Amino acid sequence: MNDDVAGARSAVESTSADSGSARAKPTRSRLHTVLRALSPVAVLVLWQVGSALGIIPQDRLPAPSLIAEAGWEVFSNGHLLDAVAASAQRVAIGLAIGVAVGVGLGLLVGLSRYADSIVDPNMQAIRALPLFGLIPLFILWFGIGEMPKVLLVALGALFPLYLNTSAAIRQIDPKLVETARVLGFSRVMTIRELIIPGAMPQILVGLRQALAIAWLSLIVAEQIAATSGLGYLINNARDFLRTDIIFFGLIVYAALGLITDAIVRALERYTTRYQNR
Repeated sequence: MNDDVAGARSAVESTSADSGSARAKPTRSRLHTVLRALSPVAVLVLWQVGSALGIIPQDRLPAPSLIAEAGWEVFSNGHLLDAVAASAQRVAIGLAIGVAVGVGLGLLVGLSRYADSIVDPNMQAIRALPLFGLIPLFILWFGIGEMPKVLLVALGALFPLYLNTSAAIRQIDPKLVETARVLGFSRVMTIRELIIPGAMPQILVGLRQALAIAWLSLIVAEQIAATSGLGYLINNARDFLRTDIIFFGLIVYAALGLITDAIVRALERYTTRYQNR
């Protein structure tokens, strides 16, 4: 009898402990969420207080309030929207070229061993070149207009897409391709219905990487005698010692990168929704 009572008591205590642990997990999760949300706010508050007390020099690191005022200034006079439009256009054109060439070559190399032997060594050699070291050559070839800026963005975006596409195609199970052939799929149908959908998740990963590199390349590309865009806005602010506008321009660059990355992530979730069913 005593053993039965002790066993029942132990079972009750174990159940109580499990329920307490289950309740603690959501609490810890909410705590981490709150901390993640408050952490940037705390940094901004400390930054503002340090600037107000003179601990942080304003000419080196302007206070958040001054950066916000500078942002409102360039927004209200229309310079910000013009700069964002020009920069977004360069990224869109450069990214379109990078996607077309990168995905096209990735498909070719992934589907053909002969193409892999011929194309891949040359692509790897070009990839080893310093991207920003090509700027003087691009200026000599294409001048200081829009062409070198767009091509620099395209070249930066090309390689993540090429590498991810070719790797994704090679990882597709050969048995699936053989099954498609047995079922009477043509070569084109196999690529369209099997290979591209199977490779799409990794291609989208490559697209996210390409977007990040595209915006990074644009920051450098717009230093090439630009007369419009965020780079021009930042260079103009440098000439007038407007550090606050420089910081605001960099924040806009980062925000545009995050927005485009979020768009691709939403597209990734939509195209791979069938995998979660």
